[in-house]
Amino acid sequence: MRYVILALLATGTLVNYLDRINLTVSAPLMQAEFNISDAQWGVLLSAFGWTYALLQVPGGIFLDKVGITWVGRVCSGLWVVATFLTATVSGLLPLFLLRLLLGVAEAPAFPMAAAATSQWFPVRERGLATASFDMTSKLSNAVGVPIMAVIVASHGWRWAFIFTGVLSVGYALWFWILYRSPSRHPRLSATEATHIASGGAQKARDQVETPSPMRYLVRQRKLWAIAFTLAAYNYTFFLFLTWLPTYLVREMGLDVKGSGLYTAIPWLVGTLTAVLIGGVLLDRFIKAGRNPSTVRKVFLTVGLLMGTAVAGAMTATTAAGAVAWIAVSLGGVCIASSVIWSLPGLIAPPGAVGRVGSLMAFIGNLSSIAAPLVTGFVVEATGSFAWAFGIAGGVVALGLFSALVLLGPIEQIKPAPVAAPAAA
Repeated sequence: MRYVILALLATGTLVNYLDRINLTVSAPLMQAEFNISDAQWGVLLSAFGWTYALLQVPGGIFLDKVGITWVGRVCSGLWVVATFLTATVSGLLPLFLLRLLLGVAEAPAFPMAAAATSQWFPVRERGLATASFDMTSKLSNAVGVPIMAVIVASHGWRWAFIFTGVLSVGYALWFWILYRSPSRHPRLSATEATHIASGGAQKARDQVETPSPMRYLVRQRKLWAIAFTLAAYNYTFFLFLTWLPTYLVREMGLDVKGSGLYTAIPWLVGTLTAVLIGGVLLDRFIKAGRNPSTVRKVFLTVGLLMGTAVAGAMTATTAAGAVAWIAVSLGGVCIASSVIWSLPGLIAPPGAVGRVGSLMAFIGNLSSIAAPLVTGFVVEATGSFAWAFGIAGGVVALGLFSALVLLGPIEQIKPAPVAAPAAA
């Protein structure tokens, strides 16, 4: 049953990233139709990140209190509303407001998936489980960008949003019907439940007597280390997610369909590295008896080191050359991402995975605001994407420093001390 749940989580990630990339692929047509400058477009692309980042912490608290089941049901319904309404907009302001709404709807998505895998999977299976839902955020670009490009080129940008809206309806219904926590799922066998629990899976919050409070969690260096590392990954990820098709059209002279095909290449590389290296190979090393903390640190470090290759795109003069540098970078950060999103379930004290994941995501997703915003202003000021790629390389290098110096061993944070009862 746990692998059916994993398929559900992976599908959710796929759909919510398709909801994001439709705007990216539609950029050339929408900028022309609404007369939007590069700087304005950068602000618009960052709008999603404003609410997405700001709601991570309250969303995580809400997730731990209410539970994954109801948070997933409500939020997937909001995806549907935001996506369908975007197909009807006639100007910059309503488009901006709907991107804010989409950020609200999708804010709990990754903390929710991280919490669900920590409850449904033993520690030894966590790498592949995390990589599987994480890789669909890359697969959505590898598969979705070419599909969106064909829809936009053939039928107009509004149909791209209608298409993803229909997919969102299907996912919302599936989640409503299927998802429950392991302790409440009627289709989970006793044998599988024992396998999950004996393998070190996290308990749901309602099974923990005294969950560690937020004020205790924010004092933990490990939490800040994984947050800064996620921020470095996200900066590069959102640079490519929001601007790569436009870069290929504007600087490399490709049309919308051509940019869609070239854009798919690095995302396909990232999908494969996330699953095969950040998932299968990582789990194989751990199951072979290697130290789990050391294995994860090595994979995280190598991935981030590869991620700095984005700076090489500064020198590219052809679409093929640019895509080669970007593929190395994206392949690396996707390995790192598979490790990063397993960390809340590994380091969080009992009953606090949602809050640890949301705190990490709040800090980490500030860069989802910065990347499109900074890139828009840099491109408008310099007339080129070169410095945008250079800045991204520097940000990934800072993430590498955080992983090497600040993180320390990957092990569970001790629960907050419980105050002794007052003497009678």
